Amino acid sequence: MVGPQPAAASPVEPQAPGTYAHTIAIANLAESASNAIGANGLLARVGALYHDIRKLKKPQYFAENQAKGRNPHDKLKPTTSAAIVRNHVLEGLELAEEYKLPRGVMPFIREHHGTGPISYFLEKAKERDGMPANSAEFAYPGPAPRSIETAIVMLADGAEAAARVLHDPTPQKIREVIDRIVRQRIDQGQLPGCADHSRASSRR
Repeated sequence: MVGPQPAAASPVEPQAPGTYAHTIAIANLAESASNAIGANGLLARVGALYHDIRKLKKPQYFAENQAKGRNPHDKLKPTTSAAIVRNHVLEGLELAEEYKLPRGVMPFIREHHGTGPISYFLEKAKERDGMPANSAEFAYPGPAPRSIETAIVMLADGAEAAARVLHDPTPQKIREVIDRIVRQRIDQGQLPGCADHSRASSRR
């Protein structure tokens, strides 16, 4: 379960090399951060390894697997693109059931985006047609993280993705990215379920 490549996601490296690298980076970050604050580092690592397993089925629709200048979303409506991105959570849960993954892994698939907006395609929709009538089409299904470990994976996921596209990733710029992601998730109301655990951890 905790090797460099999870058994249930064994095709991930050849099919989705970008997602594979992204997943390993998040697993390392989440384990270290969890251990540093007294949370369950092993649980965070295992959850991180499986959080994006649904990307195996359509890897080309996710930025980390796209070759420069080749983006299939360019030919799709924003609502269609948002549905593909949104459904990697819902269909990831179905795939986890198919692989009979442990129940403890499920919250990481379900909660790693919380109920946050699918911002890029929401903005595309606004440019194209104005404010969408149904904003839920451009938001992840959630729920928001309910444990400190799933919250850490959420933050690691966002920070790694944002840091990856920096042109000159200096330590200062990376710190700024992390601060921005944490503030953004708090402002979006994605971390309320972790408040009690966070306060307890801060007193240790």
